[in-house]
Order: sequence, then C-alpha cells, then structure tokens
Amino acid sequence: MQKIVLMGECMLELRQAKDGVMNQSFAGDTFNTAVYMKRLFAQQDIAFMTAVGQDTISQQMVAACSAEDLNNQYVLAKSDRNPGIYLVQTDEQGERSFLYWRDSSAAKQVMQYVDQGVIDALCKTDLFFFSGISIAILEPQDRDAFWAMLAQLKAAGVKIGFDPNYRPRLWNGPDEAKAEFAKAYAASDIMLPGVDDFKQLYNIETLEDILAFCKPFDITELVLKNGPESVYCQLADELTHVAITPVTNVVDTTSAGDSFNGVYLGARLAGHDVTASVELAAASAAIVIQHPGAIAPSNAFDTIHSALVQN
Repeated sequence: MQKIVLMGECMLELRQAKDGVMNQSFAGDTFNTAVYMKRLFAQQDIAFMTAVGQDTISQQMVAACSAEDLNNQYVLAKSDRNPGIYLVQTDEQGERSFLYWRDSSAAKQVMQYVDQGVIDALCKTDLFFFSGISIAILEPQDRDAFWAMLAQLKAAGVKIGFDPNYRPRLWNGPDEAKAEFAKAYAASDIMLPGVDDFKQLYNIETLEDILAFCKPFDITELVLKNGPESVYCQLADELTHVAITPVTNVVDTTSAGDSFNGVYLGARLAGHDVTASVELAAASAAIVIQHPGAIAPSNAFDTIHSALVQN
C-alpha cells in the first residue's frame, strides 16, 4: 500500500448560509487535498500531519479526519493551543473571501513535536506533500527544523510534492516568501502551482517565463494550473497541454485547487498518465465548486468513482 503524508493546518470553517445560519465544518488546503485523494483512491494510506490541542474542537477535528478514513498517526495532539478558525463568504459568482483567526493556532507548533522517531516513520512514506501555507503558518524559529526534516526525507528516497498556494497576508513581505519558496522548489519532485502564484509573487504569467523560472530547480513534474481553462504539465522535457471545459454553475470556488491536487496526485500514484490524471482532477474540481464549502458531499463523486472502476 502506498503511503502519503500531507502536512499543514486544518481549521474550523464557519460558513454563513443565506438564511443567516452559521454552518460549521473543518477545512484547510492540505487537509482538503488529503480528503479528496482518499475519497477517490481509498487503497492509498493517506495521513494528515498537523498539531492540535486538548480542547473539544481539536477532538472534533481528529474525529473529522477519522471520518474521512485518513491516517491520524501524524496528528500530534500535544499543544496547549486551539485550532485556527476562518469565516468564508461567497459572492454571486462563487468567488470567496475569508476572515481568519489563526495567529495562535496549534498547527503553528507542529515542528516542535516532531522528533527523530516521527522523521524515521516519515522516511518510509512514498510521498510527502506540503504547501506555501504549510510553511507560512510555522513559527519562524521552527522553519529550519522543517527544512532539515525535508532533507532527511529526500535522502531516504521520499518524493516531495509542493503547491506554492501563495497568500500574501501570511508572510512578512514578498522577500520572505521568495526565500522560503526557493527552498521548496529546490526540494520538490512534483510541483502544482497556479499561474496566479507566479503573477502575484514574481510578476510573471506567461508559460514561457514560468517554465524558464522553474528550469534551474530541476523539478521532475511541473503541473501548472491556468485557472479554469487549462493545465500545462511538464514531465522531464515533455510538455503536455490539457484543455478544461469551464463550469457554468459555480457555487463556491473554495478548495478547487486543493481537490485538483489531491486527485491528480492520487491518480499519478495509482499509475494513470499525466493527461488522464489532469482530466480526472479537473472533473473532481468541477464537482467541488458546485457545492458550498471546502468539502463537498462524498456522494457527489459517484460518477467519478464509477469511471475509475470501469477503467
């Protein structure tokens, strides 16, 4: 059984319905990725890595991981802090805006609870995935420990996956993000950025400029998400373009990229080629954005499950 670990922050998601009722669930970029990967590729051992506290919400969060059949081995329940919280609001076009309360979240402390025993276990996994948010939320003094851990994983042969998922508000300026991202690019075997990540942080947005920027980092598999219309994949020196039919019924774009990442990675690990993996990931993201909140109902993926079984 293939083993995948995704590290990051899971938060309490509050979403206000049209009738004013506040709905509660759990979400976070890498957590969402883990959920969608597990839903379509149940045969894979998928673990979410984070730190949580001793409070009731933390306990509910761990239960939510279990309910999605995620491996809780790396959910480190040792912090005296509480989970972060965010409120998501959507406009008429399904675009979302967020309010966050996460400055003292337990997930920021995760590296403080990672000892050599945890690292040795991580070295036995097939893929370790993290995002720009995963790095940004860490206490600054803990980032060196994270990069040291990642170096041990790479030396052990673990594949490293990364999505920049650049969020300016989480960084003390673009220079800090650029410095940390450069380390991530250099470590990554597979990277899943959006064109918007490069536009915001480096002021580049053409395919040619982005490929030229990434070339020195020797990334084996680059998956460039160009909004709702297309994806470019560069595997070694071969560039593949996959067109995507945009969704007309957009309810909430929260987690579109996260779901794409999870299904793409799961498909690749399951042996699907690049084009088939993109198409499957895009179909999953299309389902997700037609439902409110980060985590869509599991039965919404029945048609994709059927297609996987037939193939």
